[in-house]
Amino acid sequence: MSANAATRLLQHYVDNFRRLPWRSAPGMPPPEPYRVWLSEIMLQQTTVAAVVPRFTRFVERWPTVEALAAAPEQDVLQEWAGLGYYARARNLVACAREVTRCGGFPHTEAGLRQLPGIGPYTAAAIAAIAFGAEATPIDTNVERVVARLEALDGKAAVRSAAEMMTPPGRAGDFAQAMMDLGASICRPKAPLCGQCPLAADCRAFMQGAPEAYPAPRVRKVRPHKHAIAWWTERDGCVWLVRRPANGLLGGMAALPGPDWQDEPLPVAPIARVRHMFTHFTLDLAVVAAPEPSGEGWWQPLDLLADAGLPTLYRRAAEAVLAARTALAA
Repeated sequence: MSANAATRLLQHYVDNFRRLPWRSAPGMPPPEPYRVWLSEIMLQQTTVAAVVPRFTRFVERWPTVEALAAAPEQDVLQEWAGLGYYARARNLVACAREVTRCGGFPHTEAGLRQLPGIGPYTAAAIAAIAFGAEATPIDTNVERVVARLEALDGKAAVRSAAEMMTPPGRAGDFAQAMMDLGASICRPKAPLCGQCPLAADCRAFMQGAPEAYPAPRVRKVRPHKHAIAWWTERDGCVWLVRRPANGLLGGMAALPGPDWQDEPLPVAPIARVRHMFTHFTLDLAVVAAPEPSGEGWWQPLDLLADAGLPTLYRRAAEAVLAARTALAA
């Protein structure tokens, strides 16, 4: 990318930047590292539209990294319910406690990568956006923009090109400009090349095949699993348990049930839901049980939304209650 193209992109960012609660406007002092870090963790595998209201609620409850460090882990997991990838929430607490112990966030990529739950991309994003370090965060949007600009394939080639493009002293604004361009104009499908400030420099556009870059990844077939959840109801309450700390949905509130299986289970469910995880799909059969199972608590049905159920079990409970309403109609 030429210096002129970088200038055009940065001006486009100034004129069109997305106003997000974790960002500072171009030309303003950088946002707090806490807000950058929290937003980047939340945005992993989650859309901006889903994150915005959850981020706002989260920082209202824990406005500083010190406040989050002092929070009980179960409270954070409950607040995280519905965002998925719950190891992120556990790492969030561990990271907040380590940052508080150290007296603040490190200012460098290398230092940030030593913290729990912070990988190469997140470290680069925090370093560039919060501290103005010469770092180049590459998310899927940035990867797509760079791959199309230079007609490249392969992560190593994209990373090298992206690092060469980043203008000195503007790493944070440049990274966010590239992210916004990929999210709003240089989209995976039907890119809006006519609105792109970099179209004149884009090799993929010149080839007439922007969607050919980057090359599509081969999707693996997801395995399918089966599970049972016990529904025990008494006096307007349902019995909930907490899943083991380690493993999928670790530490989250749940309906009790046996381990998930590869084969269907011979049961007569009162409701059934299918859920898609990153690496497999799951059919969950909800089965009535007369007595509670495992260590847990009685959760009032009218306060079920306060239990912090992950999406799988929230949908299962909703399916049971919907089936009951349908029978009563």
